[in-house]
Formats: sequence, structure tokens, C-alpha cells
Amino acid sequence: MQQQVILITGASSGFGLATAELLASKGHTVYGLCRRPMEHATIHYRQCDVRNREQIASTVAGIVEKEGRIDVLVNNAGMGIGGALELATPEEIDLQMGTNFMGCVNLCQAVLPYMRKARNGKIINLSSIGGVMGLPYQGFYSASKFAIEGFSEALSAEVRGFGIKVSMVEPGDFATGFTGSRKNSQATLDDPDYGPIFRNSLSIIEKEENGGLKPDVLARRIAKMVEQKNPPLRKVVANLEQKLSVVIKRILTGNQMVSILKSYYKS
Repeated sequence: MQQQVILITGASSGFGLATAELLASKGHTVYGLCRRPMEHATIHYRQCDVRNREQIASTVAGIVEKEGRIDVLVNNAGMGIGGALELATPEEIDLQMGTNFMGCVNLCQAVLPYMRKARNGKIINLSSIGGVMGLPYQGFYSASKFAIEGFSEALSAEVRGFGIKVSMVEPGDFATGFTGSRKNSQATLDDPDYGPIFRNSLSIIEKEENGGLKPDVLARRIAKMVEQKNPPLRKVVANLEQKLSVVIKRILTGNQMVSILKSYYKS
């Protein structure tokens, strides 16, 4: 496989770090974006906030100036806010959607002109099983991932003629630092109606995540997509039960699926 220049967002931990290390070990030139300064033997880190378009434009231009191109963009940066949709504050909504969805949009818009000029490139956007079904008490997280699904599908149709392939990875539950870094709505925790239900749901969510697959599993899947000539538009990476839930979602009526989710998450 020819050496590729790869840019990965959210590369300081979890999926991003595991993927960056694996791709670098395969001989690719890997640049990792993260919000804090970092150094690594094989990853070229750049400090950049995916919500800051000026920082992104400058960082991307600097990489292209040095390497001559960006072959692959992996939009991995993301975070989660738990709580009732009704009680989410404008600041919480902006942070969730700004990081997960607009961060993805910002990087795509910055990198695409270079890929279009080269008539070549791959974009791999991290979605989620939560982007296939709306997860209770993770509603704006799901909304951000649903947005990535629609954006990526439309983008694929728009840029395929320029030799650019767009893919989505839909992870299920993984044991990463995501669980510990989730921000939870204090208003929801304090609410007499939502609070007790949210705590029950949260305990289930955290148990599933902490017992989930290891980040290396996802890293290997992304590495395979990087090296495929024609990677799939969507790829679910999850345990068997969660893969089946995606299939079931396509078969059942909306009300049936909502009832299953309500029962599963005790919401």
C-alpha cells in the first residue's frame, strides 16, 4: 500500500489515538489534531479546535504546504452530553452539535478543495449506532450523529465524481475515555421527574460502554477502509447484539422501536 498522508481529529485518546498509532505503524504519515499540546514518536500532532474555522484553515494549509497533499481525513473528534432534551441549555446544545457535527463539517470544507484539486481522497466520518436510532437521554448526541449521516450521504453523492470517497463508521459500545468524559445535565439530575429515570438509564449506558469492545477493534476497521480502493459508505462496528439492533431498526415500525429503546434503557 502506497504511503498516504492522513489527518485525524480527536487524536489524543480513544479511537483517534488507536487509529493514528496503527496507521503510523503501517508507514503512513499521520497528523493528529487535538485541543492540547501533545508529542508522539510517530504522530505529528497539531493543536487545533475543530470548532475554530480559522485554526482549521491554517492547520490544513500548513500540512498541505509541508506534505503536498492530504489523502485521507478521519473525522473522529466528538463528545457527549447526557440529559433530557427538554432541559438542555443552549450552551449544551451548541457544544454538542458544534463539536460533533460542525467539527466534521468544518474539517471537510477545509480539506475538500485540496482533494478536489488532486481528484483523489477519502473522508471517513465517525458516526454511531446512536446516529441510526435515537438514544434516550443522549438525544442531542444522537442528533449530531444523525446529522453526520445525512451530511455524509449527500457529500458522497456530490464529490464521488471528483475521485473522493466518503464513508461512515458506526461504532456500538466501546470501552474508551468517552464514558468518563461525558458531561451530564445538572438540570436533569435535579429534576424530580427526569432525575431518577436519567440515573437509571445512565447506569445502563455506562455499564454497556465500560464492557464494550476495545478501541483497537475500531482502529483496525478504519485502517482497512483507508487501504480499500472502494470502502463502503457505511460500516457498523459493534458486537452481534448491536449489529442486530441496526437490522431490526430497518424492519420494525417507529413505535415498536421506540418501545424497545424505552424498555432497554428503562426510560
